[in-house]
Amino acid sequence: MSRLQPARGTSDLLPDAMAAHRQVITTAREVSTRYGFQEMATPIFEFAEVFSRPLGDSSDVVTKETYNFTDRGGETFTLRPENTAGVVRAMISNGLTQSLPLKFFYAGPMFRYERPQKGRMRQFHQIGIEFLGPRDGLADAEIIACGARVLSDLGVLDKCKLHLNSLGDTDSRQAYRSALVAFLERHADDLSDDSQARLKTNPLRILDSKNAGDRDILVDAPRLDAHLNAESAAHFKAVTTALDAAGIKWEFDPLLVRGLDYYCHTAFEFITDALGAQGTVLGGGRYDGLSEMLGGPPVAGVGWAAGVERLAMLAGDVPVGVPRVAVMSAEPDADSTAFALAEAVRAAGIAVDLPSGGNIGKRMKKADRAGIRYAVILGGQELANGTVQLRDLGEGAQQEVAQTDLVARLLGIIGKGDGAMKSDAS
Repeated sequence: MSRLQPARGTSDLLPDAMAAHRQVITTAREVSTRYGFQEMATPIFEFAEVFSRPLGDSSDVVTKETYNFTDRGGETFTLRPENTAGVVRAMISNGLTQSLPLKFFYAGPMFRYERPQKGRMRQFHQIGIEFLGPRDGLADAEIIACGARVLSDLGVLDKCKLHLNSLGDTDSRQAYRSALVAFLERHADDLSDDSQARLKTNPLRILDSKNAGDRDILVDAPRLDAHLNAESAAHFKAVTTALDAAGIKWEFDPLLVRGLDYYCHTAFEFITDALGAQGTVLGGGRYDGLSEMLGGPPVAGVGWAAGVERLAMLAGDVPVGVPRVAVMSAEPDADSTAFALAEAVRAAGIAVDLPSGGNIGKRMKKADRAGIRYAVILGGQELANGTVQLRDLGEGAQQEVAQTDLVARLLGIIGKGDGAMKSDAS
C-alpha cells in the first residue's frame, strides 16, 4: 500500500472538524441539562439481538446496514446503528425500571454500512435524548421543545421546519395499515421495486419513499389521521396544544412515519433545505412498545436523535481554540526556567504554548499568525534579573514583569476581556 487512507465512509476529525463537533455536542449537553436530562453512555457494540429483535430481520437497517461480527467465543455482536435500543437495554439490564421516570442524554459514534455521501458516513456521530416512563403528550412536547432549543442555541433553528404527525396507538395503526395495503395493492404494479417488497413486510415505510412514481401514487392514499381513534387524537392534540402555547411552530405531515411496530403516537422531524438532499437534521418519536420487545416490562418512551455531522455543517465553521500565551526562551540557559513559568501559568488555568525552533523573531511571528495574543520572553538579562518581557503581539506593546508577578499579571489582563495591555502606570 503506497498511501494509507481512512476506511471508506470514515473520516479523521482534525482540529477544525473537531471544534465544530465539540460545539454541537457541548451545546446539546448543556441544553438537555436544562431540561433535566442526565448524560449516560452505552457500549459501542451490543449483542446482535439488541438491534435485530426490535428492528426486525426484514428492516433495511438489519438486512443491509449493520456491521456484525462474531468474537472468539462465538458470540455475535453488532456495532450500534442507533442508540435508542441500547439505552432501553441499559434501563432493563441495570434494573432502572423501578426508578422511572428517567431522562437520558447521550453522544457518540454509530455505524451503518451504506453508500457514503455528504453528511452521511459509515461511522457517524449522534446526539440524542430518551425520556422513559411517561405516556402523556406533554412529555412528547417537552422533548420536541428540547430539540428546538438545541437548534436555536446552535443558531440553525431558523433554517429548519418542524414536521409533525401522529402514528396513533396500535388499534389506530392496524386500521390504517389495512386501508393502506388495500389501496396500494391496487397500484402494486406501478410501485418501485423497494416499495413492492415493503408492501409485504412493512407497508407504512412506503409512505417515506423518495421515488417520484411512488410519491404520485401516494397523493391519493388514505391518510393516517383519518383513522385515529379518540384516545390517539387526544394525545396528538395535547402535543400540539403545548407546542402552540410555547410558540414552537410546526407543520402537519401525514406522510411522516416510523415503520417499526414499537413506534406509536408522535413522530417528528426538523427538516432543512440548506443541506441538499439530506433534509432531516433531528428527528424522533414515541416508542412505547420497545421495552417489551427487548424482554423488559412495559415502559413508555419518547426521544430523538440528531446527526452531529449534519448539524456541524448547518452551523458553519467554528474557530479552533488556540493558547492565549506563548512562553519563549531566547537562549538555552533559560529553557528550564521558561518551562517552569509555562507550567505555573497553565496551573492558573491559562492555555500556554511553548514554541521551539528558530529565533525569537520567527517564533513571535508564528505565534501571532496562530492567533496567540501574548508572548512571554525570557533571555539572559531577564534570567539574571528574575524578570520576563511580556509582549502584546496584537498591539506591539511590551513591558518588563517580575517572574513572581507573571501569573497575576496575565490573569489581570485576560480577565479584562483580552484587551490591549495596560502599562503599570495606568
